[in-house]
Formats: sequence, structure tokens, C-alpha cells
Amino acid sequence: MSETETQIDIDELRKLFLFERLTDEQLTILARSGRVRTYAQDEDIVLQGEPAECFAVLIEGEVQMISETVAAGPVAMPRTSQPGVYGGATAAYLGDRAPQTYQHTLRATAPSRVFMLPARKFGYIVAEWFPMGMHLLDGLMSGGRMQREIIDRRQRLTALGTITAGLTHELNNPAAAAVRAVGELRSLVKGSRRQLAQLAEDGIPPERLRALIEVQEACTGGMAAQPKRSPLEIADAEDELGEALEELGVQNAWDLAPPLVTAGFTSEHLEEIREKIGERHIAGSLNWLTKAVEIAQMLNEVTDATDRITTLIRSAKQYSQMDRAPFQQIDVHELLDSTIAIFRGKIPPGISVVTQYDRTLPTIPCYAGELNQVWTNLIHNALDAMGSDGTLTIRTAHDADEAIVEIGDTGHGVPEAIKDRIFEPFFTTKTVGEGTGLGLDISYRIVAGRHGGEIKVRSVPGDTWFEVRLPLRESSIAPA
Repeated sequence: MSETETQIDIDELRKLFLFERLTDEQLTILARSGRVRTYAQDEDIVLQGEPAECFAVLIEGEVQMISETVAAGPVAMPRTSQPGVYGGATAAYLGDRAPQTYQHTLRATAPSRVFMLPARKFGYIVAEWFPMGMHLLDGLMSGGRMQREIIDRRQRLTALGTITAGLTHELNNPAAAAVRAVGELRSLVKGSRRQLAQLAEDGIPPERLRALIEVQEACTGGMAAQPKRSPLEIADAEDELGEALEELGVQNAWDLAPPLVTAGFTSEHLEEIREKIGERHIAGSLNWLTKAVEIAQMLNEVTDATDRITTLIRSAKQYSQMDRAPFQQIDVHELLDSTIAIFRGKIPPGISVVTQYDRTLPTIPCYAGELNQVWTNLIHNALDAMGSDGTLTIRTAHDADEAIVEIGDTGHGVPEAIKDRIFEPFFTTKTVGEGTGLGLDISYRIVAGRHGGEIKVRSVPGDTWFEVRLPLRESSIAPA
């Protein structure tokens, strides 16, 4: 703290908005009770955690308030040069119920002059001069703190509900597909064993059985490499193979044709099997081969389903950042993609999602889990605005100092009358039963307070964009 101290003149005190209505006698008492101290750039005026001894009022210069949180790192308010802004022991009028240490750091971000009033004197003056105001402030402070805690808990529960609902919906489809495929596999494996036993009873020579297995391995191994065909081309291929199977005397020819065609089986393969297996065992061999191909198809379905589940779980972990440090350098596109993945089950079929990513955007220093809450709030609002159809657009860009993320929708837009209020605490346009409507307030605090960034909106009916700007470099709010 600066050692330079001077007494202040009452005329200078009167220019500060906090004291402009005080009498000359009251200003004189204030002037005698406090001192003016000067601070250099980046010098702390008060430091969080130290004994709350002074109430500080800016006379000239520039200051920034920073609150250090225990687990998640510091939160910084915007810098200000407004004479009369204050900090320090602001709750000293509560007496013994006031915090005994500074709840924030007040830092001079430019050479500054600050009026420092001892906390005990400040508390006495407020209680004696403004008794009604003191009681009102006491009620507002305690009630506001409680209300903010309730709102933050509710918003976290809402975000958790969004994750749970989206993830549950998305997991249901691949899980159901895997269960169905496993059920069919049981039946197919059972039928395959019986068909193989029947071939053995019919006396198929070992060398021909080995040749059949080689054909089966070639078919199932080449399934993934099959070129895409139109429905008409597939139908023609099934007709051709079905007729060829009928000519060989295969009774269930039209049941065998579709799975064999899916595996790329043609009449040329049929001729190859007849040469290797012989006429006597051709029908039984083709029945076994078909079941083997269907087993391979079901296994592929199980693999695809479990891969999808793994991808969804990875997205959920990325979204919640439960396996990462609170503050890190991260690709913002990973955060956006994980949030979109969580939302897939909540996006109506009539809404298309367009992403326009600037892949040259470097990683940014951030609290990743909190930024995902911002994307969740903005995307949720966009979906609400569009209803059942429209286009959700997410795009990124950057300039020399900032990353830019824009989320746009084709909904009804933000009315001009409330555009300047949507980021205010407790402001909501939603009716009872439609949610808290407080996501934009929390988003603003995360972007501006936690990251030193900026969030703004531009909107006309059918074209609304929320623009988030985040620093590309670690600022003074980043933890050491």
C-alpha cells in the first residue's frame, strides 16, 4: 500500500457522487476521518483475505475489482475510471456481522488517488446518518445473496437436466440397436450351429467344408468395402441372385438373396461355390453361408452401436469437463461440438444445424466447463425462439486478440424494447413453467466476469445473433 497520504478538501469530496448530498458539516467530518493515498499502476489498494480496515473511494485514476474464488479461480469486473466508485470494507455498517476480511481485491490499473476511510468510522457514519438506509441495505444484501445462491443452484440443475435429457435420448437409440442385434445374434448363432451339424451329417468332406469357410471369410471380410448402391440396383441384384438360387433347387432362395447381396454376393460367387462344394451340398452350404453373413452384419451393428455410445460418453465428458483441470488451453470447437452432441436429441427434425468453423482459430485459455454452460444457454434460447423449424448456425472466427463465437437462429428475434435488458440479473421474458429464463445473466457473468470477454446481441425477426468474444491470451484473471 502506498505510503503517500494527504488530507482531502471538502470541495473535492462533494464532487464524488457518494457524498454530493452531504452537508458541509458532514463533509468536514469525513475529510477529517479519512486520508487520500496515491497508488501506482498494478498496485493493490486492498487485498482479498487481509483485515477489512478501510472503505476505499476512487478520486481519480482507474481501478478493477477482482474476487478470488477458492476452487475455480479469480473473477474480474470491468475496469472503471468513474470517480466515486468504491470497494474494500463496504459492509462495515453491519458491525460484527460484516466480513472481517476483504472479500475482493481492488487494484489500481493506472496511477490513482483514493480516499481511504477507516472501516469503523464508515460503519458508524452510515448507522448514524442513514439508519433507515442501513436497515434496507442489510436486508437487500442478505436477501440478494440468498436469492443469487438459489438461482445459481437452479441454473446448474437446469444445465444438468439438459445434459441428462439429451444424453439419455441419444444413448437410447444405439443401446436399443445393440440389444436388438444381440437378440438376433442368439437366434442366428443357434441356427448356424444346427446348419453346420446338418452338413456334417450329410457327409460333406472336410476339404469342401474348409473351402466353404474360406468363401464365408472372404464375403464377410469384404462387406465394409462394398460400393454404395441405389435401392433399385439392390433390388435388381436380389432378383438376379434369387433366380440363380432357384435354378440350383434352393427352396428358400428369396430368403437367402437379400443378406447375400448385402455382402456383395453375386451369381459369379454362386458358380464358384458350386464348383468347390458340389451339387449335393450346395443348398445346405448356402443356408449356412447366409447365416454366417447375417451374424457378421449383426456384429457390425453391435460395433457401430457401441462406438456411438462411446462417442456420446466422450462428448458428455468433454461437455462437463469432469476429467480436466478447471483452467486450461482448449480448442473452442471441441466445446461447441460436445454441446451440439448433447443437444442432438432435443433438436426438432425441422431445424437444421450449420457449423462454419475457422480452423485457424488457436486454442484459448478458459474454464471449459463454464463456457459449455454458455453455449448450452445460447443454443437452448435459439431452439426456443425457432420452435419446430429453422436454421441454427454456429460459426467461429478470430482477430489478433480475441476468439469470436457467434450463435444465430431464424426465430422471432429479441424485441427492441428489451434488447438492452436481457443480460440484467433477474430479468426474464419467460412465463411461469417455462424455466428460469436467467441463462443470459449467468452467461454474461461467465464471459465478462470469469474470462474478461464480451457478449452482445444483434437481432431482427428471422435473424438473431449472439456474439461472444474471448481473449486469446491469459489476462490478469487467469490463475497462476
